[in-house]
Amino acid sequence: MLKNKNYRYKSAQTLLLLSLLTGASFTVKAQASSAELFTSSLLTPKNSFTIGVEGPGVDKYGNLYAVNYQHEGTIGKITPDGKASIFLELPAGSVGNGIRFDSHGDMLIADYTKHNILKVEMATKKLTVFAHEGSMSQPNDIAIDNKDRLYASDPNWKAGTGRIWRIDTDGKFTLLDSMKTVNGIDVSPDNKTLYVNEVLKIWAYDLSPKGEISNKHLIIEFPDFGMDGLRVDKDGNIYQARYGKGVIAKISPQGKLLREIVLIGKKPTNVAFGGKDGRTMYVTLQDQGDLETFRVDVPGREWTMRKKN
Repeated sequence: MLKNKNYRYKSAQTLLLLSLLTGASFTVKAQASSAELFTSSLLTPKNSFTIGVEGPGVDKYGNLYAVNYQHEGTIGKITPDGKASIFLELPAGSVGNGIRFDSHGDMLIADYTKHNILKVEMATKKLTVFAHEGSMSQPNDIAIDNKDRLYASDPNWKAGTGRIWRIDTDGKFTLLDSMKTVNGIDVSPDNKTLYVNEVLKIWAYDLSPKGEISNKHLIIEFPDFGMDGLRVDKDGNIYQARYGKGVIAKISPQGKLLREIVLIGKKPTNVAFGGKDGRTMYVTLQDQGDLETFRVDVPGREWTMRKKN
């Protein structure tokens, strides 16, 4: 997320309050696969999540997950038919941010408060600390390549600094670069480029088969507002959350701004591809405490990669 996460979350609407009191789940409106392209609509009720809503991630069955559903420290789940509920309560003191799925279908969660990467075995919901690095400020967003290696952004909002880490499949952390505050991160479809945003810039690094980075070069720089999470489609286009502007910017691999998708909320924190064909985009909104959704023309990179497994 763009801001320091020591926050109080907003109170929910009456329907949600009843849900909290009874422990019940509720159903959200599912996104029709035939919806008009690049037109955003609400997926969940406002304030169904806290203002710490982030993630999001989609499993191989099409279930959507995002952090801080109903209250802080949870993982929320929305099924393809629109049923929303708490999937998991994280350990006391842990708060999730980025979510990804590995080639085995297990969930990986950036636990920024305890400087962990958590792993959830989806078949049993068994939760373990996959990796820990006490010198990190967060981790914040995470990306995954075709060898199940993770890449994590690690911003220090107060100091205005940031780092990029690689986390190997044995849980080992390797520091890749230091810069100003970093946030969104993803890998190109051919696994040869790592994209990272820093303040108002999106950078690209050459990514080696060993997970090493080099040749940092600028993709695009924006003049205003902010940036948060990003994802890449299977053609290499970048979908960048523009925090404060209320749009998702679609950017070519060459750095051309292709379009801006206007959202209902103004503070998108992250995006993910899903749906039956990988062409449904899910967006988490801090100011609304909810998720929005719209259809796109090309499936997501990670969704396509997982379908091949």
